[in-house]
Amino acid sequence: MHTILIEPTENPKVMKFVADYNLIPGSLELDRDSDISEIPLAQELFNYPFVERVFITANFVAVAKQDTIEWEHVAESLKNVIEDELLANPRVYLQKKKEMYQIYAEMTPNPNVMKFVSSKLLLEGFVEVKSRETADGVPLAEAIFKEFDFASEVFISDNFVAVTRDNSVEWHQVMMAVRGMIAEYLQNGGKISTLESQKHENPVEKIINRDYTEDEQKISDILNEYVAPAVENDGGKISLMEYDKEHKTAKMLLQGACSGCPSSTATLKNGIENILKQFVPDLVERVEAVNG
Repeated sequence: MHTILIEPTENPKVMKFVADYNLIPGSLELDRDSDISEIPLAQELFNYPFVERVFITANFVAVAKQDTIEWEHVAESLKNVIEDELLANPRVYLQKKKEMYQIYAEMTPNPNVMKFVSSKLLLEGFVEVKSRETADGVPLAEAIFKEFDFASEVFISDNFVAVTRDNSVEWHQVMMAVRGMIAEYLQNGGKISTLESQKHENPVEKIINRDYTEDEQKISDILNEYVAPAVENDGGKISLMEYDKEHKTAKMLLQGACSGCPSSTATLKNGIENILKQFVPDLVERVEAVNG
C-alpha cells in the first residue's frame, strides 16, 4: 500500500493528503456538481457531508471542508479512505476491468496438435498459419512462434487455438507453458489477427476464388451439417476443395488438427465418405484428402 501523509495548508479549511507517487497528469478540481462517475476516490470523499471540494494534482489530494467540523476529528478517516481508494485505483480514475480469458488444453486426434480452448470468442471464422515465414498479420501466431521453437503451425478458429508441434518435444512437457503463454497474451490485450479471417461458409472461395457449383453446394451443405461440428470440436476443419463429377470424387481440404493427422484417412473413408454416399449417392462415391 502507498503511504499517505497528512499535511496542513495555509487555508484552515483545506488539508492535503500527500502520496509517495504522482497520481495523475494535470489536475482535477471537483465539487458536488462535478461528474465523478469515473473517479471512485471523489465518490467516496463526497460521501462525507462536510466535504465541499476535492482537488487532485501531482502527488496529493486536497480536501476542502465545511467550518462545522474540525480536522482533528476527520483527517485520519479521510486518509484511510484515500489509501483504500488509491490501492484499488492507483491512477485515480476507475480502472477498466480486463477481459478475463480462461484457457484449457484439449487433445485432438492428431497427436502433434493440441487445442487450446478459450472461454471467449477469439475471432469470427478462422485463420491458418502453416509456417513461421507466413505468420505476418497474425500477431498471436507470431508470439507463439517467438516463444516456442517447437511450434510449427497455428490454426485459430472461433474460440480456440490449435498449435502443431514438431518432434523435438512431447505435449506433456510443454502443454502448460503454451496454455499459460496464450492466456497471458490474451489477458494483456494482445491482438489475434489483423488479416481478414476466412469464413466457415464456402471456404473454397478463399482458396480457389470461385463459387460452388450446385452439386458442390449440396455436398458442402451435408459436410456443414453432419461433419463440421465434430471435426471443429477436435481442433480441425474439413472443407470441400474440389469435386470431380465424372469420377464422383470429392476432394477435401484438411486444416488445423486435421492436416497431417494419422487418423485423417480413416476419418475420411469411414466417416465422411459413408455420410456422403448415404445422403448424396448420385454425386459421391469416394473422397480424397488434400492437406492445407
